[in-house]
Amino acid sequence: MGKNFEWTPRADISLGAVPTPATVGNESAVKNKSLSSVETIKAVAPAVREESLKLVQRLFLTPGQPAPKAVVFAAIDSGGACSRLCGVVAEILAESVSGSVCLVDGNFRAPLLADSFGVENHHGLADSLRQEGPMRGFATQLKPRGLWLVSSGSLEKDSLNLLHGGRMKQRIAEIRGEFDYVLLDVPPLNLFEDALAFGQLVDGAVLVVEANTTRREAAMRAADRLRQAGIPVLGAVLNNRTFAIPKALYERV
Repeated sequence: MGKNFEWTPRADISLGAVPTPATVGNESAVKNKSLSSVETIKAVAPAVREESLKLVQRLFLTPGQPAPKAVVFAAIDSGGACSRLCGVVAEILAESVSGSVCLVDGNFRAPLLADSFGVENHHGLADSLRQEGPMRGFATQLKPRGLWLVSSGSLEKDSLNLLHGGRMKQRIAEIRGEFDYVLLDVPPLNLFEDALAFGQLVDGAVLVVEANTTRREAAMRAADRLRQAGIPVLGAVLNNRTFAIPKALYERV
């Protein structure tokens, strides 16, 4: 599915307390507060939610454009803000569509989504790899009503070994069949191989770049790794933007 999905990046966004879209070629400098790794989903600033709505509209709801149904959100070198962003986007998407949205915590290394939504992290994705039953039985319904969370689940010593097997492929396919939209939070792309494994099972990836932290070369390397694996890069989100981003970077991403 992912390899046959073609889409040009058009979701380049700067998130913050006073955010503006950081589109390709935008040379204006913007000062803003980042979406931090300690914020819960409900505590996110209104301006961040407003900018996240723009991301949802560009990524999923642009009329006349092919839209992905399953997307991986991957940071470059650190993933806390990426997890929160993925959660905010899933919540806003669920508010914007009539169908169901499933948020999946595929970050077995540092799961955050259950805490972000204030629910228990048990009986989730890891458990579904060891047990039988429909995937909706491993999901927790959130608010709004159409939003569901498959947390990372009960992690054990062998959990990481389950990430790349056929059972994971089967379970993600079941989630895609059960829900209208699927958003997966995964570990940082340049630190682990997990994002590449998950990316093969979805329609593409959104990169989350941390201004002042993520090096240009690291972002380019991450995008190249995705493309070499046949995973479309749907766009890039710039978090905590405080300086102008050269056009060449977005052209590569």
